[in-house]
Amino acid sequence: MSAFLEKFDVGPPDGLRVAVKDTIDIGGRPTRAGSRSLQNAAAAVRNAVVVDLVLKAGCRIVGKTVLHELAFGITGLNDWAGTPVNTRYPELIPGGSSSGSAVAVATGDADFALGTDTGGSIRIPAACCGIWGMKGSFGRIDRRGVFPEATTLDCLGAFAKSLPMLDRAMQIILPDYRQSKLVPRRIALLTGLADASIDHEVEACVTRSGLEVFKADLSSMSAAFSAGLKVINAETWTAVGHLVGTGLVGGDVAERLKQAANVTDAELQEAEHVRHLFAAEVDTILENADVICLPTLPIFPPTLAEARLDRTAVSLTRLVRPFNLSGHPALTMPIASTPNGPISLQIVGRRDGDEDILKLARHIFQNG
Repeated sequence: MSAFLEKFDVGPPDGLRVAVKDTIDIGGRPTRAGSRSLQNAAAAVRNAVVVDLVLKAGCRIVGKTVLHELAFGITGLNDWAGTPVNTRYPELIPGGSSSGSAVAVATGDADFALGTDTGGSIRIPAACCGIWGMKGSFGRIDRRGVFPEATTLDCLGAFAKSLPMLDRAMQIILPDYRQSKLVPRRIALLTGLADASIDHEVEACVTRSGLEVFKADLSSMSAAFSAGLKVINAETWTAVGHLVGTGLVGGDVAERLKQAANVTDAELQEAEHVRHLFAAEVDTILENADVICLPTLPIFPPTLAEARLDRTAVSLTRLVRPFNLSGHPALTMPIASTPNGPISLQIVGRRDGDEDILKLARHIFQNG
């Protein structure tokens, strides 16, 4: 299936081609979030701020992309809008929720694509499709005109096939982008969190960088994963729970939304406590390291058939979701292709240190 929910051209014909996730408003077109329940949504009155930035930079928008329905899923499977085909690994899931944006880049239909990441929704599909993806620091990229409106987790970001193109995309959507002055020196490496073969590739890649590498531990990582789930469930239910009553939401998403309705105030209070604890723990490590490196996925991407048996696949996000809770920027870069699927490295940096991540990723890529 195509990566696009709708193809069109907006902007100069010779500009960089940009695909836009259909949770991001484009004036005069509906934002349907990949859901039949929103198929008759009214057209957006104006562009999202990030769309205006893209157009101001002389880019050409080539369409809106398919996603896991209501941006509330990991596999990218969508029975109404269609499941985009993971071009390099067609038997594997494309990843979600920004599945179409990742596939549009992987197929070469877009030079870069915009996505959103609330619990891994850029990094997961980028890793599944073997491309680059980055979410910015929470709150740094203007989210006006992005669905859902209210969130404490969601970050805008971009996909690209190469690091230079990803850097260019981030320069465009970060209006206060500044050249990094970082001199790469030290990397904190998290190990023992993924399949042994994935861990091995990640450690080998980081070691080849020539930088000082030390093993670190985030003791509250598991608690942050669970807390992040509580927060996204509560916030998504508040935003779109009313759509369940239409009977038009896909079964897997509808069931997950019904369960999300059960998050209690006490659970949210505890999640906020974990948020502060985990963020402080990450900040402490980053006082002694330029970045934190770890795998993006704990296992290889599942096949489409396997995903049909576990439509939520939430456990795939256990290494990415915690950094939505804390608000730190994170980038995923492809480092290996194996018979079992792609392997990607995740690089996490200081809050508002988005440019430093890109610079350090360049160092690892050039030396690894």
